[in-house]
Amino acid sequence: MKVLVTDKINESAGNIISPVAEVDFLPTMPEDELVKIIPQYDALMVRSQTKVTPKIIEAANNLKIIGRAGVGVDNIDLDAATQKGIIVVNSPDGNTMAAAEHTIALMLAMARNIAPAATSTKEGKWDRSKFTGCELYNKTLGIIGLGKIGSHVAEVAKALGMKPVVFDPFASKEIVEKMGGEYVQSLDDFWGKCDFITVHVPKTKDTINMINKDTIAKMKQGVRLVNCARGGIINEQDLKDAIESGKVASAAIDVYENEPHIEECPLINCTGNIVLTPHLGASTQEAQMNVAVDVAEQIKEVLSGGSASSAVNIPSLRPDKLEPVKDYMQIAENSGELAMQISKGSIKSIEITAQGELAELDIQPLEVAVLKGVLSSILEGVNYVNAPVIAKKRGIDIISTRSKKKCNFAGLLTIKLTTDKETTTVAGALVAKDIPRIVKINDYETSIRPQRHMLLVPHVNQPSMIAKVAQVIGENNINIGSMNVVQKNDKHETESIMVINVDSGVNDKTLSGISEIDGVHDPKYVNLTGQD
Repeated sequence: MKVLVTDKINESAGNIISPVAEVDFLPTMPEDELVKIIPQYDALMVRSQTKVTPKIIEAANNLKIIGRAGVGVDNIDLDAATQKGIIVVNSPDGNTMAAAEHTIALMLAMARNIAPAATSTKEGKWDRSKFTGCELYNKTLGIIGLGKIGSHVAEVAKALGMKPVVFDPFASKEIVEKMGGEYVQSLDDFWGKCDFITVHVPKTKDTINMINKDTIAKMKQGVRLVNCARGGIINEQDLKDAIESGKVASAAIDVYENEPHIEECPLINCTGNIVLTPHLGASTQEAQMNVAVDVAEQIKEVLSGGSASSAVNIPSLRPDKLEPVKDYMQIAENSGELAMQISKGSIKSIEITAQGELAELDIQPLEVAVLKGVLSSILEGVNYVNAPVIAKKRGIDIISTRSKKKCNFAGLLTIKLTTDKETTTVAGALVAKDIPRIVKINDYETSIRPQRHMLLVPHVNQPSMIAKVAQVIGENNINIGSMNVVQKNDKHETESIMVINVDSGVNDKTLSGISEIDGVHDPKYVNLTGQD
């Protein structure tokens, strides 16, 4: 396997990945060059300079994972990666301290006129009165986004004597008040409270242009703004106009709408009090080491067959969600495969019911496993990343329920798959905590060990049926590993089913021969992935 690393990432990443893959360190390159070489790589690791576009992703026939050595992933087309089944990971914690400290540094720099004062002094001037600043003490700091970085900024700001006011629709009032801040529910109520405002949100359709001439008009006269998050959250032209008019006293900006090409950025020629730095939020030795190690470890884990700890496009498989249900993942996937392979028609809906201990857990990872099993039985290239996307595109209804009805297993997962022709039910469970079993197929209560190659033979319950089926299988040079014969629950029922584990694939000739046995109807060959 091969891994491409670009954008001047710390070389420690190569040391971590090299035991499982060959690592190439190359400089940042334009789209057309990357398109030419990306097909040979299994993983790509970037910072913010490389733009991973749909065209690059389309050409990446072997790519399994894209790692962003940092927090933001707006330079990676997540939709294209997800549809291609490529995991995208980041390092949400690696540069937290660096970005928070740079935010505080910029606040102090603009409040005390550090940059122009330093330039003036180096010129041999002594203009103390010209650079009179303002104190942070007792000022209100408005924080938009109380994630890890925003939280640390709030903590340091409080130590400096500032009063935090927080807007974050995903944070609770209790958390904000516990840290000594004021929680504000709407931005309309937020703007007018703040002496300083700092943003710590990702760049999304909801946050682009969040601070513009209209929202600036709602702010205090002489407000001061900081952006160490992402370019485009503050409208650059509107900010320039507000600084030059005096509405905004000063600003400190570390990120820009068109990085690194900022020649035409309006802020470059702003005549007011503004501090500009070239995206230094994560530029500390410690942060660069941290994000490189974090993302490299995830790439190594994924290429070795494991899971990523910070996958941004498969949140259902984060370790904290996966750990409680990980033992059920394979039986969930196999149950989905089995249900689809014995069904006829086009899928309309999949109902997943959790019982026993599973009813008390978050089964979202199991839902993804079931979807992967169902869809991979009819489509190529389905994995945990793109299975939910494919299901949504195909209009498949996913219904997840929890049942408190008692069952005979620690945890039971039942899949009811409805097509335009029929409904099929398959249930999977763990026996003795770690032995996977298919415990129900439609009306049959079973105890079947999932195996790579399986034959399901519904038949009339009469003498010699097992011998006749076994003879056809043997005549086609297929070895039987084990067999389970089950009668329907109704004791008066004359229908039974053979579930036969065989050592190799079953061709149409064999199935045809079994079908010709009097009393046998509609035998099925099932091929389960992930089984020996």
